[in-house]
Amino acid sequence: MTEAPTPSDQHSVLIIEDDSAIIRGLKDSYSRKKYQVYTAMDGEQALEIAFSTPVDLILLDIMLPKINGFDVCAQIREAQIDTPIIMLTAKGHEDDIVRGLNLGADDYVTKPFSINQLHARSQAFIRRHAKSQTHSYHFGDFNLCTQTHRLTRHISQERQEKQETQAPIKLTPKEYNMLAFFLSRAGHALTRETLLNAVWRNSLLTTERSVDRCVTTLRKKIETNPRSPKFIQSIRDVGYRFVID
Repeated sequence: MTEAPTPSDQHSVLIIEDDSAIIRGLKDSYSRKKYQVYTAMDGEQALEIAFSTPVDLILLDIMLPKINGFDVCAQIREAQIDTPIIMLTAKGHEDDIVRGLNLGADDYVTKPFSINQLHARSQAFIRRHAKSQTHSYHFGDFNLCTQTHRLTRHISQERQEKQETQAPIKLTPKEYNMLAFFLSRAGHALTRETLLNAVWRNSLLTTERSVDRCVTTLRKKIETNPRSPKFIQSIRDVGYRFVID
């Protein structure tokens, strides 16, 4: 584990992985990007570092000695640590991905992965986490204010003579709650179970199909082409991801 203090303008990452070749490659790569790097090769060491050392990002392998990655993720979230967690998973293990996301992980990459893509995701999650207390979200031509619960769309210049600059868009309470949740976790992979719990509050009268129906109606209001959505993107066998960038 690296012991040097972290400068205020330097990001930090905790890499939890039991494959020495992978952890060495990731450590070198993030160090070249000027990250402060901490490493752990088993679940016990990972939790010790996570509980004692604030970091900006956690990269978490699932198959770990002593304490597996699922339990590591669950214990981190139970400790009210909201640091973004990206899981490192084996290709084709959709059940592991869904389980990890439901336990509180924010996203996943499958091995073998592109290091450039991983760096891009890392930077995006760190940036969004720093802005997570915002009361206003902008995406495309839209703006959602979480204080007034108002969604508006900017009208193009050639139409401003006949309409207001900001046109309000009506949302049902469920559509608003889903959109606000999506935006607060933009870029995150979200399972249907996660969305169901967040929007419907564990209602016994709803199912995961309720999530799909709400997504369909919401897409009709914010997507130019709901059949080829730009913002609310489907993740096969997992759920959805809201994409802003």
